[in-house]
Amino acid sequence: MDPAMPSAPIRVTVWHEHVHDRVNAAVKKLYPKGMHAEMKSAIQEHLGSAVTVRTALLEEPEHGLTDEVLANTDVLTWWGHCAHDQVDDAIVEKVHRRVLEGMGLIVLHSGHYSKIFKRLLGTTCSLRWREAGEKERLWCLMTGHPIADGLDDEYFEIEHTEMYGEFFDIPTPDELIFVSWFEGGEVFRSGCTWNRGKGKIFYFRPGHETFPIYYHKQVRRILANAVKHLTPSRCSAPVRLEAPCIDPPLSPIATVHEVDQSLHEH
Repeated sequence: MDPAMPSAPIRVTVWHEHVHDRVNAAVKKLYPKGMHAEMKSAIQEHLGSAVTVRTALLEEPEHGLTDEVLANTDVLTWWGHCAHDQVDDAIVEKVHRRVLEGMGLIVLHSGHYSKIFKRLLGTTCSLRWREAGEKERLWCLMTGHPIADGLDDEYFEIEHTEMYGEFFDIPTPDELIFVSWFEGGEVFRSGCTWNRGKGKIFYFRPGHETFPIYYHKQVRRILANAVKHLTPSRCSAPVRLEAPCIDPPLSPIATVHEVDQSLHEH
């Protein structure tokens, strides 16, 4: 067994909007079982018995992200496009909390406009785009990074895809792992990580629904690598998401001070 893998299987939930592959003939033909099925397959292909993978869909009750599911998810992947506004704010709040508590989050392609991604990053996450079936060349800037493990070279190409271009309105990434160049001339920060609370976030650009992106050898490898890398540690340190008043103090305070409690009421 890989010593870098946790002893217990990584619990993965693949969340998918599942609209295009139900109503669009071209997408349905490309992904007859749904895009989420191919994402799940990619993770299982590379991580095998080291993972358990379930799927969750927008159309399901609570979008498939019940309290039980989230509590038993180590890494959540997120793909959405045309129905961001249909995601319940209460579910977004629950996912946000779980990321702060340590759950890994992988946001894919057009998930850059999802409520959860914008909530965690605090920016518009807007960008430039064009669908022209052009070539994308992804350069790896951190060849020793775990998410880039096993790639064949310092770059790989996707023959036909949708373009995303700068300016990409995101906070400066903690790590910039991949940068894309497109045949039409644009460039894009296409593989970025951030830390939020105890959780890690990875944004990965490829994944347009009308192209066979999730059958691509390198894309599948990166997705599985990201699951492994974003798995939370088994650290027992407490997670505090609130801001409690610490009274009494740990050590005596000599100053005599009268507090107006009304100023601290919310």
